[in-house]
Formats: sequence, C-alpha cells, structure tokens
Amino acid sequence: MKTNTKERNGLTRRGALKLGLGSFVAVAAFGPGARIVMAQDGQVLKAINPAFSQDWSPLRGGGVPYRWNSVWNASAMYFKDKGEIQPYVLTEWTPSADYVTWTLKLNPEAKFADGSAITAADVKGSWELSAMPGTQNQRIDQVLAGVAGYGAVKDGSATDISGIVVNDDATLTVTLAAPDPIFFQRLANHIAPIVKVAVARGADGNEVPDFFLAANGATSGPFVLESANLDTGELVWVPNPNFFGPAPKLARIELTAVEDNVTATQMLASGEYQAHTELVTSTIVQDLGPEFAAGAEIPTSQHFWFNTARAPMDDPKVREALILAVDRDGLIKASFPDGPHQKTDSVMNAVPGADDPTFVPYPFDPERAKALLAESSYGGPERLPKLMFVGISSPANEAAAQYIAEQWRQNLGITAVDMKPQQDQYSGPDQNAIQIFRDDVGTRVPDAASYLAGSIASTSGNATGKMSYKNDKVDALITEALAKPSDDPARIALAQEAQRIFRDDFMFIPWYRQTMSRWAAANVAGMEKNLDWQIVAPWAISIA
Repeated sequence: MKTNTKERNGLTRRGALKLGLGSFVAVAAFGPGARIVMAQDGQVLKAINPAFSQDWSPLRGGGVPYRWNSVWNASAMYFKDKGEIQPYVLTEWTPSADYVTWTLKLNPEAKFADGSAITAADVKGSWELSAMPGTQNQRIDQVLAGVAGYGAVKDGSATDISGIVVNDDATLTVTLAAPDPIFFQRLANHIAPIVKVAVARGADGNEVPDFFLAANGATSGPFVLESANLDTGELVWVPNPNFFGPAPKLARIELTAVEDNVTATQMLASGEYQAHTELVTSTIVQDLGPEFAAGAEIPTSQHFWFNTARAPMDDPKVREALILAVDRDGLIKASFPDGPHQKTDSVMNAVPGADDPTFVPYPFDPERAKALLAESSYGGPERLPKLMFVGISSPANEAAAQYIAEQWRQNLGITAVDMKPQQDQYSGPDQNAIQIFRDDVGTRVPDAASYLAGSIASTSGNATGKMSYKNDKVDALITEALAKPSDDPARIALAQEAQRIFRDDFMFIPWYRQTMSRWAAANVAGMEKNLDWQIVAPWAISIA
C-alpha cells in the first residue's frame, strides 16, 4: 500500500477549496447532476471527508475516521439499519442461566486480508488492545466495561483481560463481573473491530504505530486500504480479495478531505462527488435533496445540557425558566427546517420504550419563565452571569444556539450570551464557567436502560463531565432496569420512570432525535447506516 505524509501531487487544503470551481464548471458545461468519475476497472465511489484526519487507526472508537470503519474492518457482530443484530466474525453467542458467562463461536470462514484465518486469540487480543490506555479508544467502555478483569487493562496495570478465555481457535468464553442480559448486543459494533493481533499488537501489549497503514493484511473488512496521503487528506480503498463475505460491487472508494461545508456542498451538488462522511448543515435537504439526508432513526439525540456546578445553573428555578422560555418547535425549524432530524421532547429515542404516553414534555411558557426567573435567587436577568455555550461546532449547532439566545433575549431580557465550538477556546476564568454544553447522547444497543445509563446516570460521562448531576433515585431505577432480562417489560418501565424523574430536575433543553443520514446521492445504493454510525453493508454499495 502506498502511503505518504508529505505533500506531493495530491490535493492540498488550498487545492481542496479551489476544487469548488470545478463544480461550477461541471454544472455550466454538462448541467446539474453531472458526474466526473474516471474508472477503468469498475464503479468508483468518490466521497468527501470533512477533516484532514491524521489518525486512521480502526481502534479509536470515535472521531471522523470511525465512520468508515466498516469499509475495511470486520466486527464481532453488527446491526442492520432497522436494528436487527447480524452475525459477522462471531456466529453464536450463548449465555449461562445467570447471564454472567457467555460462550462465543467464530465464523469458520472468517479471514484477514492476507488470507489467514481469524482465530479466537485474535478476537481476545483485539478487545484487549482496544482496552489498553495507550490505544485511547473513546468508547471501549461501552463494549467491555462489564467484563471481569477489564479494569486492570484499562488502567494500565495488566495487558490481559482475565475474564476472556480462549478455549480453542474457534471458541472463547467471556465472564462478566455482574449479570448482563444484553451483553451480546454490546459486541455488535465497530468500536473494537477484529484486527490481526500478531501484526497490530507489540510485545508490550500496545498498538504498533501505524500498523493499519502497512500492506500487511491485518484488517478484515470488504475493502483494503490501497493508499493514504494524510497531509493531503486522500485515501483509497479497493476490494479485499480474501473477504469472507459478499464480494464488493465497487472497484474503488476514493476519499478526499474538504473542510469547508459550502465547497463540499457545491462539489456534491455538481455530481463531481457522490458521498460525504458527515455533512451537518441546516439546508442539507434543500441543497442536496431528501435522498441524500434520508436514513433510519438511531438511538442518539442532541440536546443542550446545563451544568449545575456553575452559576446560575445552581438554581433549579433558573434552569426551568431557561427551558420554558424557548419555543422548541421554532428551535427545530431554525436548525433543520426540512429535516432530516426531528424534534424530541425526551432524552431517549429510537429504542423500545422511547414512546412513553405518561411523559409530559416541557411546555413553551414565557410568562411562567419570567415569573420563575424573578422568584429565583438571582431575581432577574440583570444579575445573571454571562451564559456560555460550547459544542457549537456546525452551522446547524450555531443556528440552534443563536435561536435559543434570541428566545432568552425576547422572553427573559437576557443579553449576555457567548458561544464557542470547543471548551478550550475560552480563556482565563471563562474556561471554568461554562454552563451549557451542546452534545449528543445515545447507545450502541437498542435498549432504554442502556441509553439512560450512558446519558443521565451519575456514572455517565455526560453526568459527570457536563451536568455535574446525581440523583440517587434515577441511579437506582437504571441499575434495577439493567439487571432485568431484555424481554422483561419491567426493564423498559423502570427506565421510563427514571427519565420522568430526570425531566423534573430541569437539566437540559431537548433538541432533536437523530436520523442517521445516508450522506450519499440518490444514484448511490447501499449507503444505509446503522446505530453504530457505520455503513451496514459496504460490500453492497453501487452507483446507478
């Protein structure tokens, strides 16, 4: 595989912006929808990446490159776009009666790109490698946190997860620290894909630097990385001749970095490119059509979270006033007037139990909001500190935050508001005074209890890092729900009760439930995504 970290004849940042001119030329010469795709060996998918990503390790568990993981890496299992679980490297998963021990069996046909068999030792080693602190996997807790011995690897005191035992090349046994009826679902994602451990893991247990850039056959997906120029932001994948699933329909996938959303939209509208990694603009449907943004609703939602450790969010009356002062119907129209995302009233969505008939949404009540602010310990808008947002990192985020700020100005008289993309962009005392975080929450499994465990439980990163939130009753309900079998109605009922209690703590402004957009032109088939943000069946991608 060709790799290059120096700028040669590839596309530079400046060149990427200049390519926008090519879009206008194509439209002028050939009409709207013209495609410029040169392919000698078959169909080529030309896609745009929104960043010049320097780290393409499949083991990071997040970031922009993660959205392409399924193209070149196989996972233990995966979900279809509608939430049905599918076997992949693993074909069987059998729990003990108490849901503490799980026996896992491998697909006997599973192979790496070099043609060698994927073994149980590779599965165990891939999970351990993803758990190593040096790997810096962003979401490995969602997969392995319940496994006995995981904590010792995660904190760096061990390199072996004692709860994962290789029985033979085809089977392994996983022992959990506590019962988990849906553990098998936690494995159905690309957070810790299966890589060839003999190549990817060093003698010290850590990841071999840039193992994924070498032509060593260490990956296992339907495509292999043929070339990567990280400085120019160009990557090329070609079919994996040893893939153990269906043969890919595409001859190549060419990914090019274009940071500017306007330029990227122009290039897509012209037909010069057919797909995008993640394009989030308020006018995506008007610009590129409903098919481009269409997709399944996934268990992820976006909200504006309040930090109770920072004034004035320490006063629940202020929090309630800030919520009731916002017309949330107007909020979704300001940010996604034509979709694809839809307004939501609650934390969780797209999981069984998300539609709770007893849940009462926050109303839009400016008069009540004014009264609450006057009754608060701050007495009115003039005594409030500046309200600061972070996470305002896309045009749609900015449109939503500005709409909220304007609602506060009109309905509460609040004028001191600031907003930044990232927390570290504030300086001095401001950095420690942020009260409002725009961020997503969700789950990689279609389960209400898991959704809330990662969103509002006091042990979640969202509760500790953004809200400074703890409610013992909420925690107890979520803990009880997680212990119930997946088909027990009480699992859902307990989660719903926890969400209702959280609602009355006035901790957030609900925004939208997320559609996992195709981000592909109407003539591109097979680009449907799942709740893991992955292309469900990349081998099936084709261009009409």
